Amino acid sequence: MPTRRRDQERVLPIAWWLVAAGVFGLIIAIRIRLLGVPLERDEGEYAYAGQLILQGVPPYTLAYNMKFPGTYAAYAAIMSIFGQTIAGIHLGLLLVNAATIILIFLLGRRLVNSVVGLTAGMSYAVLSVSPSVLGFAGHATHFVLLPVLGGTLLLLKVRDRQAFGCLLTSGLLFGLGVLMKQPAVFFALFGATYLVSNSFHRRFRPEKILLRTLIFSTGVILPLAITCLLLWRIGVFDRFWFWTIDYARQYGSIVPFSQAPRFFFYSAKEVIVVCWPIWTLAGIGLVAGLWERRTRPVAAFLLGFLFFSALALCPGFYFRLHYFILLLPAVSLLAGVGIGRLSDLSVDRFIVVRFIPILILGFALAWPILAERKFFFEASPADASRMIYPEGPFVESIRIAEYLREHTNRNDTIAVLGSEPQIYFYSDRHSATGHIYTYGLMETQKYASQMQQEMIREIERARPKFLISVVMPDSWLQRPESERLIFTWANEYAAQNYTVAGFVNMVAPGKTDYYFDNVPQSVPQLGKYILIYQRKS
Repeated sequence: MPTRRRDQERVLPIAWWLVAAGVFGLIIAIRIRLLGVPLERDEGEYAYAGQLILQGVPPYTLAYNMKFPGTYAAYAAIMSIFGQTIAGIHLGLLLVNAATIILIFLLGRRLVNSVVGLTAGMSYAVLSVSPSVLGFAGHATHFVLLPVLGGTLLLLKVRDRQAFGCLLTSGLLFGLGVLMKQPAVFFALFGATYLVSNSFHRRFRPEKILLRTLIFSTGVILPLAITCLLLWRIGVFDRFWFWTIDYARQYGSIVPFSQAPRFFFYSAKEVIVVCWPIWTLAGIGLVAGLWERRTRPVAAFLLGFLFFSALALCPGFYFRLHYFILLLPAVSLLAGVGIGRLSDLSVDRFIVVRFIPILILGFALAWPILAERKFFFEASPADASRMIYPEGPFVESIRIAEYLREHTNRNDTIAVLGSEPQIYFYSDRHSATGHIYTYGLMETQKYASQMQQEMIREIERARPKFLISVVMPDSWLQRPESERLIFTWANEYAAQNYTVAGFVNMVAPGKTDYYFDNVPQSVPQLGKYILIYQRKS
C-alpha cells in the first residue's frame, strides 16, 4: 500500500505538467497559425514608429502620438531580429507572451506552489490569446506586463543582503513598464505600496523604510528621465511633451465620468462572457483565499494587484477591449489559487478524486478555445482580421501599400487622410505629416483646430506624391461638433493638385474591389471606400 501511494503521488505532478505542456503547445500553435493576421491601427503605429527608429528617425518627428516611446523601441528591437514583416512582429509578440507566462508561473509558485503557478500560467495563456481582448495583436499592454511582472517577482524575492540592488532593479522594471504606456504608473504605485506595507509588517525602522522606498522610486523614474534627456538632446522634447502630456491630458478628459459605467460594463461583458469559467475560478480563488487563514496574505496581495490593475484600466474611461489585458495576470493568479484550494481539499482522497481539479481546469480552459474555434482553427489570417474588425481596411491596406511602393521611390512621401498608419509601414514610405491618426482632429478638445491646421501645412510643404483618402467613419470618428476645415481643404487641394489613380471599394466584409490606374466613373454598389490620388506632373 505505501508503494502504491508513492506511485500515485508521482503520477499527479506528471499529470499537471502534461496538461500544461498540452495547453502551452496548443496556444503556441494557434499563435503561429495566426502570425499573418494583418496589422491593425495600433500595431501599424508601433510598426511605423519602430521602422523610423531603425532608419535613424527619432520618435515624434514623423509620427505623432500621445504614448511614451517604449513600445516603439520594443517593436524596433523585434523587427531588427525577425524582420520588418507582419509575421516577424507577431513572432516577437509570441515570445513576449511566452516570457510573460513564465513570469506568471514563477509568481504563482513563489506565492503558493507549482500547481498554482501552472494553473495561472495556463489561464493567462488562454485568456491572453482570446479575440475578446484582441490578444493576438501586439498592443502596448503586452509590453507593459512583461517588465511589470518581472519587477513584482523581484519585489517578492527581496532579501536584506541584496535588498538595495533588487529594489533598484525592480524599480527599473516598473519604470520600463511606464515607458511602454503611461497607465503602467499604477503598477509602480502597487509596487511602492507593497514595499511600504511589507516593510511595516517586518517592523523596519522609519529611516530604513524611507531609504528602501527612495531606491525603488529612483529605479521607477530613471528610465523615463533618461528617455527625456535623450529626446531633449536630439531636439524633439517639446513635441514629446505636447503629445504625451498636454494632448494626453485633453484626451483623458473627453469622456465624462457619467458615461464611464456604461462603457465599462459593455466592454467587461465582451471580455468576461467568452472566458467565464476562468473568471469564475478567479472569483472562487479570491473568496476561498481570503477565507482560509493560511492563504489570506496571498489573496490580499493578489486583491491589491487586481485593484491597481483595474486602476491602470481606467484613465480616460475608454475601456477598450485590449486594455483588459492589464487585468489578466491578477485574474490568472487568482484562478490558480482557486484550483490550488480545490487540490488542497482533495489531498487525502482517492487518486480519482485528486484528478478532479485537473478536470475542472481542463473544462475552464477548453471552453474559451471551443467558443472561438472558428477564429483559432478555421479562419485564414485575412478572414480572422475581418471577423474581429469588419469595419477596418486592414487587409486592404496591404494591397494599397504594394501599389504605393511600386509607384514611388525611397525619397517620395505619401499622406494618409485617415487613421491608417499601417499603410506607411507596409509601403516603407515616410509620411508627409506627423499626424498618422486623424482621430485627434475630430475630438472635442482645444487642440483639434490647431492639429488640423498643422496637418494641412505639413502636407502642403511636403507635396506628397500620393494622397490616400480613407472615406469610412471608423477611420475618423467624426462628431457633429467636429471642426470640418480638414475636409474642405482636402477636397480643394486634391482637385487642384492630384488625379485619381486608385479606388478601393469595400462592398462588404470579404468583398473588396480594387481599381488601380483605370478607375471607373461609377460602380454597381458603393461601400466604404479609399481613394488614391497621384500628384499631377
